[in-house]
Amino acid sequence: MADWAPIAKEYDPLKAGSIDGTDEEPHDRAIWRAMLARYVPNKGVTGDPHLTLFVARLNFQTTEEKLKEVFSRYGDIRKVRLVRDLVTGFSKGYAFVEYKEERALLKAHRDANRLVIDQHEIFVDFELERTLKGWIPRRLGGGFGGKKESGQLRFGGRDRPFRKPINLPNMKNDFSGEGSAEKRNWSREGTRDWRTRDHERSRDKRWGERERSWAWGDGERDRDPKEERSRGRDRKDRDR
Repeated sequence: MADWAPIAKEYDPLKAGSIDGTDEEPHDRAIWRAMLARYVPNKGVTGDPHLTLFVARLNFQTTEEKLKEVFSRYGDIRKVRLVRDLVTGFSKGYAFVEYKEERALLKAHRDANRLVIDQHEIFVDFELERTLKGWIPRRLGGGFGGKKESGQLRFGGRDRPFRKPINLPNMKNDFSGEGSAEKRNWSREGTRDWRTRDHERSRDKRWGERERSWAWGDGERDRDPKEERSRGRDRKDRDR
């Protein structure tokens, strides 16, 4: 827990799939895919990764010119790259904006996030593909963020940082063999004593119920069986 941080410093698919970064077992197939992936960043991408912003959740109708118009408010832009489908040429809904100065980059990162462009609230973060060690894109089961509807939530980024884990005190389990034999015997005896006491209480309760039932039926029990039979015959005679 000493090196825990709300924002991931190194990408780990297992931690990214955990709400607080403490999971030890993957809980969906996408995490397994990301753990088994051998992803290498695209070497064809040019530009300074430390001066580049990742812009996502764009309207599919948003163009490069619109992005330049909006992000040029924060400083001089070197390049805007809107990612498009290789076959259709349509926008995939995310882009990369490279600035000339770090000051403009930090300002856009602070102010442009959740900005509305073409009726869409956008998401802005630093580029991670070339700057975060171990990065796995979402198409391979990695990434940050996600939707509840898809069931693939990823934590450790700006959109969904890790929640602070609960620190529980270390408790030794004497039943695991770490404790002394004397302590284990004492615990077993205590268990037997508790069961014995519980049995005695239930037995006393049953006896109490029987005594009450006898008390209510004393008059019936004191009658002679012969008298009961004769009374039954007298009732039959009267009914005739």
